[in-house]
Order: sequence, then C-alpha cells, then structure tokens
Amino acid sequence: MRTPAELEKYFSALGAVFVTPRGEFLERLRRVRALVFDWDGVFNPGVKGEGVANTFTEPDSMGTNLLRYALWRANGSLPVTVIVSGADNPSARKFAVRERFTAVYTNVLDKSRVIAEIRTTHGIEGAEIACVFDDINDLAVAAECGLRCLVRREASPLVQDFVAERGLCDYITAMGADRNAVREIAELMIGLLGDFDAIAASRMRFDENYARYFTERQAVQTESVTMDEPGY
Repeated sequence: MRTPAELEKYFSALGAVFVTPRGEFLERLRRVRALVFDWDGVFNPGVKGEGVANTFTEPDSMGTNLLRYALWRANGSLPVTVIVSGADNPSARKFAVRERFTAVYTNVLDKSRVIAEIRTTHGIEGAEIACVFDDINDLAVAAECGLRCLVRREASPLVQDFVAERGLCDYITAMGADRNAVREIAELMIGLLGDFDAIAASRMRFDENYARYFTERQAVQTESVTMDEPGY
C-alpha cells in the first residue's frame, strides 16, 4: 500500500498537479459523502455533431464503481452520485441508469442549482461534495464543493490557470477525458483513503462485503431530471 506522499509523487510524475497540498486534500476527501460529475469533457472529449452520440468508457465506469465502494466502506452508506450536464445527453442518462447513480441532470444552465438540490434533498453540506469538471460553465459547481478535480485539456491552459489561481480546484489530472481522467481521479482517491488493495481484492473475489455493497447499489432508482433548455 502506497503512502499519501508516495501517491502524490506517483501521480505527479504522470503530469498531475496537486493545487491543494496533499494533507489538506486528504482531509477534504475524508469528508466526502457525495460525488458530482460533469459529462462532456469529463467522461468523453465532448465531440458533438449531427447523429454523433457522446460516449463513456468501461475503465471510467469501473473507476466510479470502485470509488463508490470505497466511500461505502468508509462511511457505511452509498455516496450520493450525480451527473450534471448543460446539454441533452442520452448517453449520460443511459450511463447513470446502468450504474445506478442517484440522479442525472441534463439541460442545466445554472449548475449550482443541482448542488443546492443535493444539499436540501440529502442533507449534505457543500464541504461533503466532491466534483469533477472541465470548463468555465462548471465553476459555479466547483465554487460550492469541498473537493474539486479539474480534467486536463491541453488546449485550455488559461482555464487551468484561472481555476487554480482562484482556488476553484484542488487537483488537475494528468490525463484528459479521452485518456480516462475519471479513472485516474478514482484511483487517486481510493489510494489516498488507504484502501486500494483491499478494494481491488474484494471486487476480484466478489466477497461478502462487495456483494452487500452491490446489492445496495443495484437497489438505487436513478432519478432523471431535465431542467432548462439545452445550452452552455
């Protein structure tokens, strides 16, 4: 099992940036009870066009599942897990339902409304929410969350500077959306929680602990909410 210091060195060597010092990042992570993911630019590069469907990958899917399992073990309950998209995204809805996320919100012009709803509906404070995002239209969410991870995009160095300089992210990924940034974030968080080997071994065996988690996960009825007109 790698120590937090070893993990920081390991992920930094890949090209990741810890904007928030490792110790504070870990303190924030230990409070997390909810996960909020943007869709385009996070699970996929955000390619759009007539008849073109955006996508997700199985490595990212496994990453979200293992992270939810790690938080379930740490907290004794499933984390609230949500996808928020500013556009109409059938693939996001399909993924959220398949993975039994708590909810998927599409056509959301003001994404901070979703954070307010999570806080009200689930009794979760902003400091207990971790979010994964990639662009300017997500910053209202980042400003409300306790732990923020920005997905790297080489074409957006000024966005990265803007977000880091204003304290709106804690970690910038080494990988982009097309190279499984979600999986990177999931493995980092699980590793920092000190549980990666146990999580991996438990899932490999599909042991009693994992089976209990999976039964709870599969009982979730995903809520699908369309909020506004499509747009960014």
